[in-house]
Amino acid sequence: MFDYKLLHALATVVECGGFERAGDLLGLSQSAVSQRIKALEVRLGQPVLVRHPKLSPTPAGQRLLAHYQQVQLLEQDLHHALPTLDNAAPRLRIAINADSVVTWWAAAVAETCQADGVLLDLVIEDQEVGLKRLKDGDVAACLCATPQPVAGARCIKIGEMHYHPLASPSYVARYFPDGPTPEAFQQAPAIVFGPHDQLQHRFLAQCGYHGYFPYHLCPSSEGFVRLAAAGIGYGMIPQLQTVKQLQSGQLASIAPGRSLTVPLYWHFWRHSSQLVQRLTERLNRLTL
Repeated sequence: MFDYKLLHALATVVECGGFERAGDLLGLSQSAVSQRIKALEVRLGQPVLVRHPKLSPTPAGQRLLAHYQQVQLLEQDLHHALPTLDNAAPRLRIAINADSVVTWWAAAVAETCQADGVLLDLVIEDQEVGLKRLKDGDVAACLCATPQPVAGARCIKIGEMHYHPLASPSYVARYFPDGPTPEAFQQAPAIVFGPHDQLQHRFLAQCGYHGYFPYHLCPSSEGFVRLAAAGIGYGMIPQLQTVKQLQSGQLASIAPGRSLTVPLYWHFWRHSSQLVQRLTERLNRLTL
């Protein structure tokens, strides 16, 4: 059986990004924290942390962190049954796409955070990548566009997000005077969230274009909208995020009538804690 003080030390070091800050949080010296990590590695027979160039868990360390997170959630369930037990705030690690965070997510989970005192650890990932984090045991749940759950997990569809190809009116007039033509796509700079973002490619394919296109990379949902409104590029932006900009005329579609619909599936382990189950029930009542 593991000494959970050692796992707590590992989780704190990773969360704080260093031994000194972890020691301050745990009320221990930096040396004492280091000794706990070494004791864990000796017991395991392999490293749990990569020290250079950046402090991060090894695959074995990540598995231990996932296990420790599940234990914390189960302890939270026990606290509800036995409220006289000492209880620390539960931490829930979830993989989620940035567009959901800046639109509907906060309102959807506010009740859970307030009622259960849960601390969120949000891992911002594209919809296509979040499921891999769940499969690897890195997160307790994830939001993604894939309807097929991994072994041992379940998923429910909680709604859809609608994306439109938006830019400033002056940008539309400059690059798309004749609409979404192949010539325009070859010249007009797009805005792409990151290397795993396939929305732009899907939109171009919908328009019958499969060639090269110039693009900016902007891994920020708010920055994404600002770049588009400033006339720097066009991109696939959630309808929920741009109601005011469309009404005020700051943004316009480069292809009126065209959009992409992305389903959102909530994936969680079949034997999740009651906390995850309560959150799942609330998400299942959403109307997106």
